[in-house]
Amino acid sequence: MSQSPSIQPVKRPLRPSTPAPPEARRAVLSGTFGSALEWFDFAVYGAMAATVFPVVFFNELTPAIGLLASFATFGVGFFARPLGGILFGHLGDRFGRRKILLTTFVMMGLASMIIGLLPAYSTIGFIAPLALVLMRFIQGIALGGEATGAQLMTMEHAPADRRSFYGALMAMGSPISQVMANLLLAVLSGVLSKNDFLAWGWRLPFLLSIVLVAVGIYIRLKVEETPVFKQGMQELGAESTNPAIVIRTHGVTILRLMLAYAPIVVTFYIVSVFGISYLTTHGYTQSQTFTIIMISNFLSVIAIWWGGRLSDVYGRRKILMIGSFFTLIAAVVFFQVVDLHSFPLTLGVVAFALVSAQFGNAGQGALFAEAFPTHMRYTGSALALTGSNLVFAAPAPFLASWLMSISGGSTLSITVTWVVIIAAALVNMLLMGDGRTLEGQTQQFGRYAPALRTAADPGTATAVDPAVR
Repeated sequence: MSQSPSIQPVKRPLRPSTPAPPEARRAVLSGTFGSALEWFDFAVYGAMAATVFPVVFFNELTPAIGLLASFATFGVGFFARPLGGILFGHLGDRFGRRKILLTTFVMMGLASMIIGLLPAYSTIGFIAPLALVLMRFIQGIALGGEATGAQLMTMEHAPADRRSFYGALMAMGSPISQVMANLLLAVLSGVLSKNDFLAWGWRLPFLLSIVLVAVGIYIRLKVEETPVFKQGMQELGAESTNPAIVIRTHGVTILRLMLAYAPIVVTFYIVSVFGISYLTTHGYTQSQTFTIIMISNFLSVIAIWWGGRLSDVYGRRKILMIGSFFTLIAAVVFFQVVDLHSFPLTLGVVAFALVSAQFGNAGQGALFAEAFPTHMRYTGSALALTGSNLVFAAPAPFLASWLMSISGGSTLSITVTWVVIIAAALVNMLLMGDGRTLEGQTQQFGRYAPALRTAADPGTATAVDPAVR
């Protein structure tokens, strides 16, 4: 028998030159815009929870208790996210990604607009914070379905050699929204008096949602259902996508992914949410604080871009581990640097923390998606993502405030907790493996990899996958 010719390894390009199909580009535009809107509303709420809501909705409490109550409402959104992940994940695995993303988009926009219209506690009493909690809960339900759905919609449309990069573009919605939110808040807090900002200025970012929703719906209506999902419809008919079955068959995977993502979300929410409160009570004005967060998030957009590129070459898990390792360093030095009361140094440490987190975040979308088969992918990915946010992100600002309050203002206990979580996650990731492709094939990562074959000439080695044509 004649032997088939050996296939020589080829060098992977850091920037693939094969053109993406138009549908993939529309999916990226739709997903990025939708993700930015969803996270913009979340980012504005986080900033307001640290500065405005304790005064507007919890002014009957002491400042410390009011801040804790405000952060508790911030956490409500995270408690709702697993419910949204289960509900919309199940529906998305049964009926497709496109319809679900339209629904979650409208829910988030309407809830945010209502928050912007809520009267203060001094006007309608306890109904005001009650309504705030309800709208925050709806926001959480919507984001629980949106965050995973946008990633899957984009990656399942993406060329095979840049799926992690396309998934990372969805992750850009978070820092982009932070830039937009903090730029707007910095301008508003700079040009308005403190009383005007507390009276009505804080409402403007929430009310902008109705305009963004209208534009976003138009964009999303132009995107078709993903080809990977269409090809998996036969599989959907053969096997159940009941969330209980997903948990029973992939429960360990979900738990390990939750822990793997912990360094990213803990770092992001301690720095971007609790950090705002800490800076504004330790010598920085609101305008300075919003400026620091804005610049840092702008830099982290670049980190996500390159993290996504490198993740397609070197592997999703490796990029997540590198980002997590640098968040460990950030956790050790963060409060020590901030307490020096130097604007440039504080900007540097905040930027370092957020850039590290977002670089690692670039590998999350593909790592989670590739851990599950098509008919369980939306549900499994959503449970892992929302579960990590529930367990690690939601308590972070509240826990940090509580730890500081019981330790007489010391941040040592916050740092220790932060470091322990990241260290545990790194050990967990060392013991994990990379998943298969969305089509179920074995993946090989590294700067050099065996060439792929074309469908037209199976005997010829080539660096081009037919899926990218």
